[in-house]
Amino acid sequence: MKSKRIPAIAETVFDVFYLCAGTVIGIYLLVTAKAPWQELYGVMALVLAGGDAFHLVPRMRAGLTGERERFLGQLGMGKLVTSITMTVFYVLLWHIGLLLFPGSPMEAWTGVVYGAAVVRIVLCLLPQNKWRTDDGARIWNILRNLPFLLLGGVVLALFLTSAGGSQFQMMWLAILLSYAFYIPVVLGSRKYPMLGMLMIPKTCMYLWILWMGL
Repeated sequence: MKSKRIPAIAETVFDVFYLCAGTVIGIYLLVTAKAPWQELYGVMALVLAGGDAFHLVPRMRAGLTGERERFLGQLGMGKLVTSITMTVFYVLLWHIGLLLFPGSPMEAWTGVVYGAAVVRIVLCLLPQNKWRTDDGARIWNILRNLPFLLLGGVVLALFLTSAGGSQFQMMWLAILLSYAFYIPVVLGSRKYPMLGMLMIPKTCMYLWILWMGL
């Protein structure tokens, strides 16, 4: 029993560190902001950490107690909240990029960013997702992530084409790797639960994104 709890304890320690780090970075950026993009970066960090907490807190409780069924509803609704706040995260990151690199030709893609975000949120809110259970169809997991993939791709392109020589020149790579770790989870974690471990390096990419703002 103790050996089975070790991974849950290790994951809990990592999740607590992540949530605390994201919150501290967000508050620090807001308090010390000297430019509009820094204020928006602080808001973005708090949206990320706050949204993820809705899913990670019940996940930690389920892991530590070994009573996943007890927290199934909370886990599902947490995933819903996180899905929406992650969408908002990328919209905010898009606007940060526009503030940092005014006049970028990518600015014309703002409509695509908002369109993808709205479609993603609407798809997440549909009852067919069955967030409170494990019965949600795999196709809905894929469908709601297609606009999310488009959203991240456009934000990646903005930083790839505009951030050269700045502190954000590696932002495109952090975004690319975050999706590279996330996509296998979306496609195969139900059949191969161990793929869920890829969410840890994915989370590390988000910490890297936040760190770039300091």
